[in-house]
Amino acid sequence: MISLSSVTAPSLNSAISKWQKATWDDYLVYRDHPNLERVKVFYQDGYLLIEMGSEGINHASISDLFTMLFAFWFARFPVASFSSLGRCQLEKANSRASAPDRVLYIGENSPRWQAGEPRRIDLNRWRVPDLVGEVADTTLATDLDEKKQLYATLGIPEYWVTNVKGKQVIAFGLGENGKYEEIEYSVALSGLPMILLEQTLEQLTQMDNGMAALWFNQEIANIERY
Repeated sequence: MISLSSVTAPSLNSAISKWQKATWDDYLVYRDHPNLERVKVFYQDGYLLIEMGSEGINHASISDLFTMLFAFWFARFPVASFSSLGRCQLEKANSRASAPDRVLYIGENSPRWQAGEPRRIDLNRWRVPDLVGEVADTTLATDLDEKKQLYATLGIPEYWVTNVKGKQVIAFGLGENGKYEEIEYSVALSGLPMILLEQTLEQLTQMDNGMAALWFNQEIANIERY
């Protein structure tokens, strides 16, 4: 069991680079540390993971690309409302926490912050997102293993993992047995083929993410939803 209550900021830089046994109180030390705003904190069944540092260019480009893709998709296929809250902390007190790169709510009852409240999504108060995703530049192994188990346990219906180096989007839908199964078409964005997302990633080899998003917008003009 690690003990973090007296750890100073400089020594935290590599303390939890892999999942390690910890308590919820250990998680709170990292979550609330005043000098550690640029970290992603994960907690699942007594284990803690900290992802340190700023995003690289590829990670940031793809993360913001998906925000644009969501906007173009819902412009083409309107819904009552949607909210993209990437990188926001999700928390189910005393048991699980995460900070996905992508957090998407579709429809009503998405989280709303009120003055004086904590700056995170309390899953004991708000419903789970319709979709979460991770952009895997250096974290592919844990994104497809421990984080996948974490999001399934939270009951999030759909999970995407974007393999930056492989230009691949691996999508999972939550089955009735509570486990993820790989899917070829999004359920949350009904009718969206994962192969089109991969083709959009391929555009980044020859154009910026804004132009790749415009390419995607042209392609979805021909999609018929099922």
